Amino acid sequence: MATFTLGSTIGFSQPSSSSDISVYCIPFSTTRLSFSSAILSPLKLKKKPSGRRARAVIALKMAAEAFQEVLPPPLTSASEPPAIFDGTTRLYISYTCPYAQRVWITRNCKGLQNKIQLVPINLQDRPSWYMEKVYPPNKVPALEHNNEVKGESLDLIKYIDSNFEGSSLLPNDPGKREFAEELIDYVNSFTRSVVSSFKEDGNEADVAFDFMESALSKYEDGPFFLGQFSLVDIAYAPFIERFQPFLLEVKTYDITAGRPKLAAWIEEMNKIEGYRQTRGNPQEHVDSYKKRFLSRL
Repeated sequence: MATFTLGSTIGFSQPSSSSDISVYCIPFSTTRLSFSSAILSPLKLKKKPSGRRARAVIALKMAAEAFQEVLPPPLTSASEPPAIFDGTTRLYISYTCPYAQRVWITRNCKGLQNKIQLVPINLQDRPSWYMEKVYPPNKVPALEHNNEVKGESLDLIKYIDSNFEGSSLLPNDPGKREFAEELIDYVNSFTRSVVSSFKEDGNEADVAFDFMESALSKYEDGPFFLGQFSLVDIAYAPFIERFQPFLLEVKTYDITAGRPKLAAWIEEMNKIEGYRQTRGNPQEHVDSYKKRFLSRL
């Protein structure tokens, strides 16, 4: 039951504690992935049925408030810099970076398209002023806000959720918030485990996707990790968007086979308009991963 789309115009950055962006961000043509290798240590995934149904489904609100945006072209070494620190809030991304995509999704789902300006960077032809004047680590994503520039994708999705208007993308329930922190902290281990399976025939991918299935089974008040749509879904979505088509084509491995919760999650994620606006082309994801991983085998 391979429901397919998590993946038509995106962006990436690198892990929240990343090193060189070139290791993680892979160019696709105009559409928009990345990771490394560790063993998953299971979280406490006790199923905790909820006696209540969520009164409001944030995802439906976001879909209803869809904002169609004309995306600016990526800036290159020949591009002039924006008027940095002029009071405009800017989100520097790459249309080819899954880490930056997380922050882009958060911006969209908070309805901040008119509040946070997108500034896409061509990572293969980066303007020198980006490192010199904007963000010395020379990575994306980066957020220019209140005359400061902040980076690291997982930090930025929390920062935008906490410091800008719009419905919160984390629930008030303390138990769900604690679980959210566990899942967000775990996402880099998850991606490393899946990527390690690209190079061998082991069961790393099985373990990683079984973990997702278990995590998605914890709450019964919705199809997302915390029941309702949240930052946790945003943290994982760009990577599932890329893993699913690549594993299906290259290893004939369907990540949703025997995992109904994961299949339902992918289907519901594809209905979130703020995410849909950032998606990349699945075949471009596949081609990019083939080039990145299979050429080394």
